[in-house]
Amino acid sequence: MTDTDVKQIRDTRALAALTHPLRRQLMDLMKLNGAATASALSQTTGQAVGNISHHLRVLADAGLVEEVPELARDRRERWWQLVSSVVRWAHNDFEHDPAAEAVADSAARLLLDRHMHFVRAWLMERESEGPDWRSGCSVSTETWMHLTPDEARRLAEELTTLLDRWASRPIPDDGKQRRPVFAFAHAVPAKP
Repeated sequence: MTDTDVKQIRDTRALAALTHPLRRQLMDLMKLNGAATASALSQTTGQAVGNISHHLRVLADAGLVEEVPELARDRRERWWQLVSSVVRWAHNDFEHDPAAEAVADSAARLLLDRHMHFVRAWLMERESEGPDWRSGCSVSTETWMHLTPDEARRLAEELTTLLDRWASRPIPDDGKQRRPVFAFAHAVPAKP
């Protein structure tokens, strides 16, 4: 993956659009399944088509999704796709302005809540899964390290590279069942 494949968020409007739960779900669905219409996204999410269309326009205004007119079968059909399958932002890009920093702080909390939602949902549903999915396919690991700020940045880059490699790999056509798997990593200065 190259830097041109990554959409770097540096404005609060895009960051706010990114952290809205339904908009993030729409982006996740397009990341997993490719381009989609508001109607198809409506069926998947259970939301009204008009509501989905509104949120797609907000995402488009923020530069996160774009229309794909060449997929439309007629003038009424509108297809949407992600501008980039990888979206990143850094808190320090918003430290120049107290209002922007408040948006970044809120975004960080909302995204962490979202990450934890997926873990909690798995823990609640785990028992209803088959033995192949219950045994060893989820991971929870932690460690303590002594790092400098530069080493912490290098760790973050290595973790990101590893996750990107798995997320962008071609999916083998081997007949095996594959499901969406959510992976995330956080490394933060802390005290035991």
